[in-house]
Amino acid sequence: MKSLSSRAVVYSLLILLGLLSAMPNLLPPSVAENLPDWYTETTLSLGLDLSGGSHLLLEVDTRELIATAAQEKGKPLSAAELEALSQDAVERSLEVVRRRLDETGLVEPSITRQGSDSILVQMPGVADPGQIRELLGTTARMTFHWVAEPDSRGQVEVITLPADESRVGDGKAATGEQLYRLEKRVAMEGKHISDAQLAFHPDTSEPVVNFRLDNEGTRLFGDITRTHIGRPLAIVLDGKVITAPVIRGIIAGGSGEISGSFTPASASNLALLLRAGALPAPLDVIEERTVGPDLGSDAIAMGISTGLIGAALVVAFMLGIYGTWGLIACIGLAVNIGLVFGILSILGATLTLPGIAGIILTLGMAVDANILINERIREESRRGRSAMMALREGFDRAYRTILDSNVTTLIAVSLLFLFGSGPIRGFAVTIGIGLLTSLFTAIAVTRLLMEWRTRQLGRQPLTISGIRFLDRLSNGSLNLMRGRIAGIAVSLVLSVASIGLFVNPGLNYGIDFSGGTLVDVSAHGTTVEQLRDGLQDHGLGHAAIQETGERGYYLLRLPRASAAEVASGEQVATLKTAVQNISEEATFPKVEMVGPKVSGNFSDASILAVLLAGVGMLAYLWMRFEYHFALAATLTIALDLTKTIGFFALTGIEFNLTAVAALLALIGYSVNDKVVVFDRIRENLRLTPDKPMLELLNQSITSTLTRTLFTSVTTLLALAPMAIAGGSAVASFAQPMLFGIVIGTSSSILVASPILYFFAERRTRRGLSQLGPSAEELKQQLDLIP
Repeated sequence: MKSLSSRAVVYSLLILLGLLSAMPNLLPPSVAENLPDWYTETTLSLGLDLSGGSHLLLEVDTRELIATAAQEKGKPLSAAELEALSQDAVERSLEVVRRRLDETGLVEPSITRQGSDSILVQMPGVADPGQIRELLGTTARMTFHWVAEPDSRGQVEVITLPADESRVGDGKAATGEQLYRLEKRVAMEGKHISDAQLAFHPDTSEPVVNFRLDNEGTRLFGDITRTHIGRPLAIVLDGKVITAPVIRGIIAGGSGEISGSFTPASASNLALLLRAGALPAPLDVIEERTVGPDLGSDAIAMGISTGLIGAALVVAFMLGIYGTWGLIACIGLAVNIGLVFGILSILGATLTLPGIAGIILTLGMAVDANILINERIREESRRGRSAMMALREGFDRAYRTILDSNVTTLIAVSLLFLFGSGPIRGFAVTIGIGLLTSLFTAIAVTRLLMEWRTRQLGRQPLTISGIRFLDRLSNGSLNLMRGRIAGIAVSLVLSVASIGLFVNPGLNYGIDFSGGTLVDVSAHGTTVEQLRDGLQDHGLGHAAIQETGERGYYLLRLPRASAAEVASGEQVATLKTAVQNISEEATFPKVEMVGPKVSGNFSDASILAVLLAGVGMLAYLWMRFEYHFALAATLTIALDLTKTIGFFALTGIEFNLTAVAALLALIGYSVNDKVVVFDRIRENLRLTPDKPMLELLNQSITSTLTRTLFTSVTTLLALAPMAIAGGSAVASFAQPMLFGIVIGTSSSILVASPILYFFAERRTRRGLSQLGPSAEELKQQLDLIP
């Protein structure tokens, strides 16, 4: 064991590093500008739900690419070839999307790959992504084709392409045709265009696009124009003819001009697309979400205020219960939160509203380790141990329980990260980091401070205050197992009723699972009837309209649209037009549109995550305990989950991805409770293996009752402000969490142990022991082997 002073130095350096990493988030600009960039850039970035902005989820449509490759090869492609073709298309699309957005001058857009065939584009500060949607939805594959000669039938393969009526110029004016007969053979690919810029024709002042070719394109263009003077050359963009000018002479300079019925904006847009290059495959929008800056700032204010209130309530509770020792726990909590922000800053993480909820939940759960340690130390003190011995034994006995409870929660959190997306992953990262830092602060920082305080006491006994009533209960043995049949029966009845509520009326699925469009509307001076009539006039009479908050604020919901409607964005555009026809000043603080593929994927991933969480915890508990302990805990958690789902159905709270995060967090929290009780049961089984099982279970539940109740109270205090004042953005998380904490706490006392009792009795009848040999017993057995 290292000395107190050496540990203090090491821990202080680690804490200082973490706090210094978090510091740039708080520095005013006047101070930050005088510090090195490498330091000030180590900050958290705000998610779109806090800063405002838009995100688009784009799917790379490789069907045409695959069909073309198969046609060229003359046979279907193998699975390996399909995978390679798809991955190459996604990677090249990422690069093109990045170049296009860089050309627009957007401030720090985030472009990341999501899944196997999708690209997530996040754009801070973009309130209307319509122009970006159009920019990214254009493949921009440009090719040059010779217009087929009238007498070329049968001699060359010919294709017929429509004119781009919005931009076609010379060719259409000359021929008066709506369709063009072109040679199918590509005379030159647009990939040879190295630069393109908006310009204005010197004679007509009309907008045009001047382009420059690379070296190979310059040579090729010179060769083909040399042999085709007098023939029209069509410029084709994404299957439509932009222009088809007649070649009047050899073009050997490596530059050219694209003219047509351009506006300055459309010519500039075309030049941008040509500079950035063509996409290898079309990109279809399958999800769109937009949050206005005012809504984001409100979310920040809500998160900070509810977080501070929750923290103040937890601190007040710990100080009121444990006094000076509670103050030590609060110091550990403060260090823990600082380290969480420091690590998130080092990782360059993005803080989202669910992330703030995760930090608040971490605050409540981190207290659990401190409460467990304090209660263990109090037990050892009551047994007459000296102050330092009570401290050492308390920490040693609490350590294994703390480790088990944290690992089981991390299993649920890791699944959230693996199967979640966007803000939900941020929630998972925050919880995961918070659990690790709370483990460090509990077993290192708090222990260091408690040892320092204990040495100050000298020979005085170590006394940690508590609640006398609960102390008397914990020192006795409540006959809670007397109601074991009733506890299981009531739990089963409530779970069956919850399943019934799940069937009818069912859950209020959010668009994450049902798909569709959700639009927040601020249109002062309007009524629901006016909106309904306006939407009806634009063919959106099926929209559901709900008044929210003050007069003039509405929530409009449209049912799930087809993939094509989501990709085009026409539904949202039509809705905005309809509303603005009624109120020109109308704004749309929040827009969410989820297509059928995304909602289906969310459903599958959520079900899989919950199932894997159950299997993962069963496996871990089986490894750490015996099989019947693991099965009892898993069955109890299943009962807890069904009741929570019933709560969603009964209250009508929206069931969305945030709700799934709440369910997985509750799995971790609930198993945490069960681990503490089961760990005490295991400990008592080793100490008194001959004690009757009912008596032993009563003793174990009673001795952990204070910790169970205190932990539940602190977590409730941390989350209650968010549940009450957090608004609809976090209602699907905070409110079910409060319900789930109450259910999980009661089941730890009244359901889990009774189920374990029946499994234990079955093992006894079969002549099996309740526990396998401990590590010490195994060592003794090995030592006896000659």
